[in-house]
Amino acid sequence: MQKTLSNIIKFTLFLGVGLGILYLVYRNQNTAYQAQCALDGVASADCSLIHKIFTDFQRINYFWISVVLACFIFSNWSRSQRWLMLLDSLGYKVKASNAFWTVNLGYFANLGLPRMGEVVRGATLARYEKIPVEKTMGTIVIDRLVDMASLLLVVGLAFLLEFNTLYTYLNENMGKKSGGAGLFQNPIVQGILILGVVGLIVLFVFWKKIQQLTIVQKLMEFAKGFLEGIISIRNVKNPFLFLLHSINVWFMYYMMMYFCFFAFPPTVHLSLVAALMVFTFGSFGIVIPSPGGMGTYHVLVIAGLSLYGINGGDAFSFANIFFFSVNIFCAIALGILALILLPILNKNYKN
Repeated sequence: MQKTLSNIIKFTLFLGVGLGILYLVYRNQNTAYQAQCALDGVASADCSLIHKIFTDFQRINYFWISVVLACFIFSNWSRSQRWLMLLDSLGYKVKASNAFWTVNLGYFANLGLPRMGEVVRGATLARYEKIPVEKTMGTIVIDRLVDMASLLLVVGLAFLLEFNTLYTYLNENMGKKSGGAGLFQNPIVQGILILGVVGLIVLFVFWKKIQQLTIVQKLMEFAKGFLEGIISIRNVKNPFLFLLHSINVWFMYYMMMYFCFFAFPPTVHLSLVAALMVFTFGSFGIVIPSPGGMGTYHVLVIAGLSLYGINGGDAFSFANIFFFSVNIFCAIALGILALILLPILNKNYKN
């Protein structure tokens, strides 16, 4: 009872945070939309951002949305295959269908509580396959470590390819807030740089004393465990195939963003490189704790699209189209299917 109440409180808290951020995003975009309507001579009575969003949903190309959803399913399949390889390295032969549907169940659970999906899919597979739950959770930790490394590579690639675009945007926008001064003339940026330099000096001078602190020792232990988790992948029997599946997971995520551009007229002209940058921004929105990235995803996708001249109203519509198509509709549909099919597929299954 106490655990159930705790989960309800957590769900309410994270949902409230997500809805709160989404409302703030909507309010800011609505203000900008109303201002644009005034400039265009459109009466305020005929200027509704909510109406625009509904209209935008009606004019999207559902063929491309179906392609986006197919990429999502293909990505989940690769994730399940990668998971099978990790379990196999521990000596467990697992049904491919169980791995696939529990992965989908995990995405469904994440809509309720952030990061709950990892616990749900690990515990569910452990129950059906009669594997110690700590073993399945251990493989999921490795799975997430690989994802973290993949995300860092994606971020590095995006910023390498689009550094000039990002730098120009930051320089112009931060310059506006500081009386036209450049990026490095901005007091906030200068303060951050000074604090960074001072922090490095303090770290270097007092390192022996700092490393004796409990919190630092815990961080060092975590870093050691992180490295051990990465090294444990060497037990995988086919490292090349494992790498291919890892690449495909994130390549499909990226293609989902690119194909979604074709589904919405204002973004149809954007390039593959633009898709990479917007995808990178959106990935951070999913990582930040809120149900499925609600609100946080919208903020960062809008920021990413603004780099390429997409106005706030259209960017907000695009973020909602992608979010509700993939994070809500597809994740819920596949999650419900998983709940139905897993008991059926395992009715007479004995591992």
